[in-house]
Amino acid sequence: MSYRTTMHATPARADRGLFRQPLAVKVPEITLMFWVIKILTTAGGEATSDYLSLGNRMAGGVIEAGIFVVALILQFRTRKYTAAAYWLLAYAIAIFGTGIADAMHLFIGIPYAGTTTLWAIVLAVIFWLWHRSEGTLSIHSVITTRREIYYWATVFATFALGTAVGDLTATTFHLGYLASGVMFFVVILIPAVLWSGLKVNSVFCFWFGYVITRPLGASFADYASKPHNISGANFGDGPTAAVATVLVVILVAYLAVSGHGVQKPAEAGTAPGGGPEAGRPRDHRRALS
Repeated sequence: MSYRTTMHATPARADRGLFRQPLAVKVPEITLMFWVIKILTTAGGEATSDYLSLGNRMAGGVIEAGIFVVALILQFRTRKYTAAAYWLLAYAIAIFGTGIADAMHLFIGIPYAGTTTLWAIVLAVIFWLWHRSEGTLSIHSVITTRREIYYWATVFATFALGTAVGDLTATTFHLGYLASGVMFFVVILIPAVLWSGLKVNSVFCFWFGYVITRPLGASFADYASKPHNISGANFGDGPTAAVATVLVVILVAYLAVSGHGVQKPAEAGTAPGGGPEAGRPRDHRRALS
């Protein structure tokens, strides 16, 4: 086969099946709206997973896994960032990641300190593999299927880790849900100060903040939903999940209609050839990532 034939055949093969090569960056620009929706998905994911586990835990787990699989297929079938597909998968991971982390504690018997340590190691390994393979952890570099797989693997690990950390502080350390939420709110300000005031590496600050959004949102969701006898406000898992879901749907609908948060080609900073340096942000401070 000639070189020209090979060059024309490769894109065709890349476009087949589930994992089609993206036509543009597959993740949104990091704006205030991104952080608001991210925290709401963590809260809603926590409450939804807890609600599904109230009855038959096995049935609830199957539902969570089903939502995750459907969302995963929809996201990877898109060729560029689509607000509905992206946030559906983020929400599905929030639900399923909570279920996985809880199951490891409730059914396997691993203490929260153990699940926290385990998921921290998993996250560190994913980061190492991603950087070793691609040369960058910047979300502006998510312009290939392989990088997108690394990205969502990282997201899943952050959700599971955040669930374990939130449970660790609330129950093992006896802080309760509200105090844990306030503590994580203070902690999430640290990467903002490091990035804006001290010019610390933007990629590090982004992922630092991203990890903390999970226990932050989950702690406030647990405070709202759980009974008074375990430091909650007793609003209920179902109502808490419903409120968070409605808010996410409204905000994502706004993103879909307005186009807010779509990365422009210049902002993606892609280099010719799509090698390890492709997608590095040109501005050290740009968009926290």
